[in-house]
Amino acid sequence: MKLTVIGGGGVRSMFLAKSIAGKAKELGIDSVVFMDNDEKKLNIYGKMAKKVSEILCPELEFSLTTDAAEAVRNADYVITTIREGGDEMRVRDERIALSHGVLGQETTGAAGLSFAMRSVYSLAKYCELIKKHAKPNCKVFNFTNPAGVVSQTLSDMGYDFTYGICDAPSGMLRSFAKLYEADENAAVGELYGLNHLSYFTSVKIDGKEMLDEIINNDDAYTKTDLRYFDKELLLNRKAILNEYLYYFYYREKAVSNILNADKTRGEQICEINKNMTAELSKIDIDDDFDKAFKVFEYWYGVRENNYMASETGVKRKTPWHFDIHQKDDGGYAGVALRFIEIINSGKPDSMIICTKNNGAIPNLRDSDIVEITCDVSPEGVTPHRFEGADEQNLELIRRVKIYERLSSEAIRNKSIKAAVEALTLHPLVNSYSLAKQLINEYLELNKEYTKDWR
Repeated sequence: MKLTVIGGGGVRSMFLAKSIAGKAKELGIDSVVFMDNDEKKLNIYGKMAKKVSEILCPELEFSLTTDAAEAVRNADYVITTIREGGDEMRVRDERIALSHGVLGQETTGAAGLSFAMRSVYSLAKYCELIKKHAKPNCKVFNFTNPAGVVSQTLSDMGYDFTYGICDAPSGMLRSFAKLYEADENAAVGELYGLNHLSYFTSVKIDGKEMLDEIINNDDAYTKTDLRYFDKELLLNRKAILNEYLYYFYYREKAVSNILNADKTRGEQICEINKNMTAELSKIDIDDDFDKAFKVFEYWYGVRENNYMASETGVKRKTPWHFDIHQKDDGGYAGVALRFIEIINSGKPDSMIICTKNNGAIPNLRDSDIVEITCDVSPEGVTPHRFEGADEQNLELIRRVKIYERLSSEAIRNKSIKAAVEALTLHPLVNSYSLAKQLINEYLELNKEYTKDWR
């Protein structure tokens, strides 16, 4: 089995390599290719990923390339995780929104549409190469942000072999298992919504329903990512909230905290990645991997310990470190590998993934891409139905889904009108005049990609 990663020169490549190498024998993966069009980063982060793979699974054939066609040739599965425009463009995306008092945040905020204007065109080219060169039943797992808009647009373009993946729901489930000192895979959940906008209506640990217990457990608000919420909010919503819902339910706090911070999240990451890459570029990865690893661990630890700190004013308290040999939670690679595991078994099982709604969530179209608990089998993916979902939760989901639909229309048809309509309806913009100004500035920022928009 061949697995290809498009964007294999990213700073998170070692995590991907660790997860894949750790599961390679079990899943029958014998060939892995990390591809990136940035040769410099591929020769740093890609090489470090390859080294990790060699340490954990020496027999796994692991190669690096800048040739996309060769990378996907005869691939069974492909993971896409690209950043078109680089970290600097993320900073500009988010600062433009903030200059108008609007949340930027690249996945949930207004900046997501700007990012998608760049990302989708590149991903569509990769999808065409996959159609031409990969195996006929090749599946693509997209982790490129904003995953909701990107996954919807790719689906609307006819790339039905693509699935959106995110490790936020699985990460939250593992944190609940840890809270109750259970095995990290002991927690399973029923979840519905959209990427970065989803609600757990059930969390079972070792088969016991724990949703109400978790919501009422004060420790959950200090030891898990429920730290961003008030208990009263979860009691009102009758659900456990995806951490990114902080931006919707605490909108003015998020914007105020970011504006008052020294740096935005995008600026933090841009600076960290720049410093880390500069240091690593002076090290021969092949000859001194240990030194390179220490540099990486330091800088990535700075990044992780400041996760959502600018937006919430709350820092993670557990120091971050990366142990190559310790069993890991899989991250977003774990979501893709879980899918492969189920398919290989030949038996249906459940997991959380982004796929077509097909009647699962009321008042959404069948063609809407949703993030939801599904039954996965070799025959296909079937989302669980949520007929009794809370109407307030549904209203927020519906509103953001209309934004995603219009964003898809704007990108596919290169329509300025649809783009303005999309941001006008976005709950975190909610203004035609602001939407028009933002789109004008995003079109100028992305003129290399949007010069033929009308």
